[in-house]
Amino acid sequence: MSMSMSSHMGSMASSIVAFVLVLLLPKYLANNNNIGSSVLNSDVDLLEFPLNLEFLETEFFLYGALGYGLDRVAPHLTKGGPPPVGATKANLDNITADIITQFGFQEVGHLRAIQHTVKGFPRPLLNLSSSVFAGVIKDAFGREITPPFDPYRNSLNFLIASYLVPYVGLTGYVGTNPNLNKPTSRSRKEMTVEPYNITVAEFTERISELRNRLGRTDVTDEGLVVPIDLGAEGKVSGNVLSANQDSLSYGRTPAEILRIVYGNGNERVPGGFFPKGANGRIARSYLVSR
Repeated sequence: MSMSMSSHMGSMASSIVAFVLVLLLPKYLANNNNIGSSVLNSDVDLLEFPLNLEFLETEFFLYGALGYGLDRVAPHLTKGGPPPVGATKANLDNITADIITQFGFQEVGHLRAIQHTVKGFPRPLLNLSSSVFAGVIKDAFGREITPPFDPYRNSLNFLIASYLVPYVGLTGYVGTNPNLNKPTSRSRKEMTVEPYNITVAEFTERISELRNRLGRTDVTDEGLVVPIDLGAEGKVSGNVLSANQDSLSYGRTPAEILRIVYGNGNERVPGGFFPKGANGRIARSYLVSR
């Protein structure tokens, strides 16, 4: 690689890293602001429910970057819950591996912050097998793609898979940096995912459409590209942060989230990433009432 190309790649990587850190900051601060705050009993269940997603994100990022997860990094945070199934180290380039490692350890901090505020619950059984991700992608496109999608195959696949877990920061990483306009540094949203000949933008659009169908809601999820009238202030089609007409992030109820992460559109039937169901009073209440 020539010196100029190496310099260009380094500059592009630095821009992406800075961009992602800006996206992650609000979530990081929000979690840490909970530390030491008093919590009403009526709020405990709602504060505990997100632990399910934090466990999912933490294990996926740690395993993807390092090849191991909470049982080695911070076993006390698992509270004795079973180890994840199917998680493995991804074939990541150095830049992506470094960023995903940072995300993984930040998620450890998020878990700790929540567990400092509320009692929490044991880590639920998670299925992070490539077959689960492949099944979601198949449902998103409504057809088989060949070979089956493997999130651990390479960096781009892993980033697309990261879009499957409810993590807003990776939307930005998979997306575009507005300062990178030259053909040699085209935005990731326009990249073709090999060997499928499908762009990153189409992957994210199909995944968002699937989440809307499974959640049984109106538009609360959008891909990286939207019609201009749905973009920020009706002026842009780029959609790094999915939000409503006031650029406020969309919200989902616990039931909607469970329908999505279970992969079947039914909050009462475990599956997908949570083969035995999510934990906590809210999630278990749907199972108990079956």
